[in-house]
Amino acid sequence: MIDSLTRQRIIDLIHQEVVPAIGCTEPMAVALCTAKATEMLGERPESITAELSANILKNAMGVGIPGTGMIGLPIAIALGALIGKSEYKLEVLRDLTPEALEEGKQYISENRIHIARKQHIQEKLYIEVTVSAGNRQKTAVIAGGHTQFIEPDAAGKFILPSQAGDASESNEQSLPLNFRLVWDFATTAPLDEIRFIEEARQYNMNAAREALKGNYGHNLGKTIERPMSKGIFGNSIFCHIISRTASACDARMGGAMIPVMSNSGSGNQGICATNPVCVYAKENENTEEELIRGLMLSHLTAIYIKQSLGRLSALCGCVVASIGSSVGITYLMGGDYERACRSVKNMIANLTGMICDGAKPSCSLKITSGVSTAVLSALLSMEGKCVSSAEGIVDDCVDASIRNLTSIGADGMGITDEMVLDIMTKKGC
Repeated sequence: MIDSLTRQRIIDLIHQEVVPAIGCTEPMAVALCTAKATEMLGERPESITAELSANILKNAMGVGIPGTGMIGLPIAIALGALIGKSEYKLEVLRDLTPEALEEGKQYISENRIHIARKQHIQEKLYIEVTVSAGNRQKTAVIAGGHTQFIEPDAAGKFILPSQAGDASESNEQSLPLNFRLVWDFATTAPLDEIRFIEEARQYNMNAAREALKGNYGHNLGKTIERPMSKGIFGNSIFCHIISRTASACDARMGGAMIPVMSNSGSGNQGICATNPVCVYAKENENTEEELIRGLMLSHLTAIYIKQSLGRLSALCGCVVASIGSSVGITYLMGGDYERACRSVKNMIANLTGMICDGAKPSCSLKITSGVSTAVLSALLSMEGKCVSSAEGIVDDCVDASIRNLTSIGADGMGITDEMVLDIMTKKGC
């Protein structure tokens, strides 16, 4: 049995990592940083300079900004300065109005915004926004986490998480998890202590429903539900799982003004860790307790994997979140710890290496691939089938298998990240 102090630390960690967000978290984090700098300035900026890490640039270039019908960073930055409130965190633009949108477009047309890659910086999640008016200027910095502001020291220098050593480690890093602890917590913690995870279902399943009311992104979720697609997929649990998950992603990446519950700084990861588990639980007629524990398994597994992978990497986040949903579905199928371990290994044997080429509407395609593999991996594990340690990067130990995955994503694919950004910024014949 896990002691109450450890349980509380895990609960605090989950509250830190599973939070509501409107729109893609990278441009929203840039808007948040802009809002903070503007609040420090105390007046409307005459000019704004945003210096961003490569991963922030990659994830913010092609994604829709909620309620605007526009993509990319300029409108997010403009609105962050004009109507953003830093107290709203990743819902920083929730006060958007049509009038504010027009004002934002005008602000962009006046060439007041300058965006550049921050050079010579190791932080993968780094945002530096400087706003100026007259001869006054203020700078705000976010680093290490999408809402983690860095304060300057007495000399005005910003000390980044990677430079500060152990003293500045986040709660995420100060509570090292392992898969056994994840399983035991989710399956044995008092229900009232973990019931809050149901909020993720309310947010993310609502996003799937709202997506059907419009045409967002590539309409993948709606396409899967159409008569022609049903002739291919059937009217099955599998079809419903991938449709409801893809729909929520369509809406989020397409710029719908719909909040979702994120995981580890990613709304898509939150959707991918939530919707497959919810759909399976409903159609399999699992109990409310089983759903809550399945959701907790899914989200906490994703948090655990991200501890060693990092918030942003060359590895697509749907790989991480789909591993979580596979574990949650395995539990809902009646699986035990050993079967959950098999599901994790089956996932790692299949999806490792899927690149992240930025946040964009086609993320729904990658999420569908991940969720499809999650269901397949759970089914195989329930049949006693598991990729063995004689095959590829899978190890006998589930935690070692996860470390192999994250080592490839965090370290081995570093040059891939640079190449992807280079391709994205130099496209054209």
